Order: sequence, then structure tokens, then C-alpha cells
Amino acid sequence: MDVRAAAVAGTWYPESADRLSEEIESYLARADLEHEPEPPTEAELLALVAPHAGIAYSGRVAAHAYRLLRSRLYEVVIIVGPSHYVGFSGASIWPKGSFETPLGPIRIDEELAATMLAKCAAIHDRPDAHRREHSVEMQLPFLGVISPGVTIVPIVMGHQTRETVMAVGDCIGRATAGRRALLVASSDLSHFFDAATAAELDGQVVADVAALDDDALMARLEDRRDHACGGGPIVAVMRAAKVRGATTSRVLTYADSGDVSGDKSSVVGYLAAAMWR
Repeated sequence: MDVRAAAVAGTWYPESADRLSEEIESYLARADLEHEPEPPTEAELLALVAPHAGIAYSGRVAAHAYRLLRSRLYEVVIIVGPSHYVGFSGASIWPKGSFETPLGPIRIDEELAATMLAKCAAIHDRPDAHRREHSVEMQLPFLGVISPGVTIVPIVMGHQTRETVMAVGDCIGRATAGRRALLVASSDLSHFFDAATAAELDGQVVADVAALDDDALMARLEDRRDHACGGGPIVAVMRAAKVRGATTSRVLTYADSGDVSGDKSSVVGYLAAAMWR
């Protein structure tokens, strides 16, 4: 009952462990060649933003974020993604057991999950929000390859109200104090605009992330929700990172689905970003 079965293995990413590892490694190798200079090695990486589309479309972008983990060790990764299938208030945590992946199970940090459930009124134990949801699952192939053995706390956010977003961000920030914890916001950006329109809309989100301005991004999302399906998770992770002392945010890369499909008339935007202290 505590094992969450993979929902999109074999469709959104390869079901074969060997094929999946090869594909992830190919994206990481390409990102190693394309990456921008990083902050000094003494800077502590606190948080990432990564997309969650099918890996053929967004894997190259996600790799720019996850390549940063090569020389870093974490006890736990807290992943916050949006709910695409179940509408509900607050956020849902998967508190026990593991998430199954083709690369093997990834265990839940049950102690940290229990702490969040106990101390954050906005976070609930609602398994139905996780069963079909891909936003958390799409981060796991990268973690399975580059950080084997790390534990996770998976959080799916329902209605992305200001109250929920801020409460979840504050809770994560407090609960992870003193832990070697990485925060991951899982989000794609605008959906199904032409590439030029998407770039204009997405550029506003990118600017807020680069400025580490969670308040500005929250206000932008309240004005226009179609900026990012996981805009609330991005704001919550930015807020939590700042609670933990983040002072620097960097956009690592931006792309859209048309870069893979060749169709620039209707695209989905993808962002990779990182936050340090």
C-alpha cells in the first residue's frame, strides 16, 4: 500500500532501466558541454527548477539543472509539483514507503514527511493526488541516475492559492533547516502558444526566478495563471530557499517543445534554474 507505482514509465520515459539510464546520461553529457559558468564551489546549492514534460521534449533542459548534483551529496530531495488530475485545497504529501521507478525504488524520508504533516496545516495525506500525477515522477529518473540512494519527500500542490503557496514554502523552509536537503520545483511554463508568444510570457517568469523574487512571481500568477502550470510550486520553493538563506538565483537554460518537434506554432516552455546561498 505504501509503494507508489510508476504511472508514466514506458510512455513519458523508457521503461527499461538500461535505456532510461543511457538516455539520462546522454542529456547530462550534452548539458555538460552547453552549461554556463557556475557560482564558486563553496556556494551551497539549495534549490532547482526543472520541467516535467515527456523526457524526449524536456530532458535536455532538466539535465542542465540535475548536472549540478554530480559533485554534491544530499540526504533528501523535496519535490514540489502541481496536481494535473485532482483538484483540492492545500498540498498532498506521500508520507511512507517508496516511489517505484525502472531504476529501482526511491524511498520516502518518512521522518521529514511526518514532520511536515504535523506542522503544516496546508499539507495533507491524500494518496489520490499522487496516483496518476507525473509532475513529481518525471524528476525521479534524473535522481535515480545521478543521486542513487537519496530519499525524497514528494509533494503535489492542489489549488495554487497564495495562502497555500506561502504556507507550503514556509513549512518546507523550516522543516529542512539544518538538513542536507535539496528543493526541486517541478514546472513547465506556458502551454500551446506560438513560440514567440510563449517566449514573451515565459520571459517574465524567467526574470522573476532570476531575481529570486517570489512575491513578484506570485502576483504575476494571480493575474494570469497560464504563465506556468507549476507556478505555485516554483514560488513555494523560492520562498523556502530564501527561508534557508538563498541569495543567488541563476537561469541555466530555456527552451520550448518546438526545438524538438520542429512545430513552433504551438509549444510548451521549459526552464532550468538553480538557487544558492
